[in-house]
Order: sequence, then C-alpha cells, then structure tokens
Amino acid sequence: MHDFLLAKEIVDEVLKIVGEKKLKKVSRVDVEIGQIAMAHDGHDEHIEDISIENLKFGLEGISRNTILKDAEFGIKKIEGEHWKIVLIEGE
Repeated sequence: MHDFLLAKEIVDEVLKIVGEKKLKKVSRVDVEIGQIAMAHDGHDEHIEDISIENLKFGLEGISRNTILKDAEFGIKKIEGEHWKIVLIEGE
C-alpha cells in the first residue's frame, strides 16, 4: 500500500515539473529512493522499506493516462529516509 502512495506522490511531483518545463513528451524518469517514514492514523511513524517492483508497478499504473505513459522509470535504492527525482528526460 505504501508503495502505491509513494508512486502517486512521485507521479504528482514529476507531472508538476513536466508542466513547469512545458515538456510535451517524457521518455525517462529516474528516482532515488531510501526508506520512507510512514505515519498511520496519528500513530508514530515507522520506517517502510519500499519494494522497487511494487513501486514500478504503481508508477506505471498511475501514469498510464498521463504524459508519462511511455516513460521508463529507473529506480535506485539509496541510504537515508527520503526520495528524490534525479532525472526527467523529455522534449
């Protein structure tokens, strides 16, 4: 479930950047991802280890009806508790 929520967050951010750069087509998006801190219903956060396979599946599903539908998603695991977009290729 967290993988899907994170995928939505990433797609939303990529779409925002794509809009700012006025890209018409996106061919590749690279993301670095650490462990993500998740809070549950007001309870304490815990660290969630994100499955790259599930995240990729979520990214592809969420972006299916967007400008990102043909983009290849590259995901690299890193140390730390955050994620960031490192590359958006397009025109």
